[in-house]
Amino acid sequence: MIRRTFLQSIFALSAASTLRAQDKPATRILLRSSWQTVNIGDIAHTPGMLALLEKYRPDAEVILWPSSVDRGVTEILMKRFPKLKIALSKADREKALKECDFFLHGSGPGLVGAKETELARKIGKPYGFGGVTLNDDELKTKGELLAGAKFVFLRDTDSMKALQKSGIELPKVDFGPDATFAIDLRDDDAAAVLMKEFRLEQGKFLCAIPRLRWTPYWEIHPETVKPNLERVKVNEEFAEKDHAKIREGITAWVRETKMRVLLCPEMTYEVPLLRTLLFEKLPDDVKPFVAVMDRYWLTPEACSVYAKAAAVLSSEQHSPIIAIAAGVPAVLVRQPTDTRKGQMWYDLKMNDWVFEIDNISGEQIANQMVKIGRDLPSARQEAARARDYAHERMAAMIAAIP
Repeated sequence: MIRRTFLQSIFALSAASTLRAQDKPATRILLRSSWQTVNIGDIAHTPGMLALLEKYRPDAEVILWPSSVDRGVTEILMKRFPKLKIALSKADREKALKECDFFLHGSGPGLVGAKETELARKIGKPYGFGGVTLNDDELKTKGELLAGAKFVFLRDTDSMKALQKSGIELPKVDFGPDATFAIDLRDDDAAAVLMKEFRLEQGKFLCAIPRLRWTPYWEIHPETVKPNLERVKVNEEFAEKDHAKIREGITAWVRETKMRVLLCPEMTYEVPLLRTLLFEKLPDDVKPFVAVMDRYWLTPEACSVYAKAAAVLSSEQHSPIIAIAAGVPAVLVRQPTDTRKGQMWYDLKMNDWVFEIDNISGEQIANQMVKIGRDLPSARQEAARARDYAHERMAAMIAAIP
């Protein structure tokens, strides 16, 4: 009852803002987001935040200041949000910054848009951070920028606690999950083709996603990023150890539920790993149930496929978030090299669906996957509960925008 009352109050605020829009010019919100396109999660931050703004601030005129909208992402965003304006040129960005009423730093792995937010601060524009993770270095070096914000919503309580302990004083600090929890993109036509190709039935397959402990950006952007030999060594040391545990989860799923599995990527570099780290080392009786993607995909297709899946098992963070956004059960296998963001699963009370890779066995993952597979209705109810709580917190985040 308390949660329903809260959401009703947010809807009332949204309706009131619509009425106000009839009496004064629309609020111009400049959204700094869209960090990269080699990761369906980094694509997903933006449409998630745009969906929240559309729902709770329908009076606002939203301009996007992106880092990267290649690979067809511009078209994806404009199809879903036809009123959106995207500032691509330097002149457009300068104009948008000058004319905006509020500068919103979107969800991300940190203060990715700190430079642009600093520009907003220097010219006196109010600004805020919506659903970010903070690291210790940012807390040491960006204190003045954080202190000047109207609000800082952290997508994990570990970051929130670290900020509170830092001594930086802000008018408002709160928990605001990654805006990807609000994503509603779909490409059902592409999903239908993929599912037919791999003989996947709606609600009767598992999606599994790998991840190396350190994202090899030296492979993704070899022209600008030099190999980090220490991180290469860590990846080589743990790749097999980590994915052997994931394979136990896949094996148990197939043997106990007789449902199929789709091995799919969250990032471009993971496509070849689907075979070498997962498929090729599965037991012979399991392989016939497992399909392997041989390409990267974009967020709308992934959203549609995850929405039609029975469950998701992933060492990446955003595929599970996209699944939860669709009410689909998702298990996160968290690596210690990942950032504080994995705390979100605990913050959203999904403790049974998160495993710290160094502290658990493959058998524990297997047992949880079997439990989900045996009672999918209950698991979907749990996913919907987590999604609804995320929406409650995200609504509060948007409500904080002046």
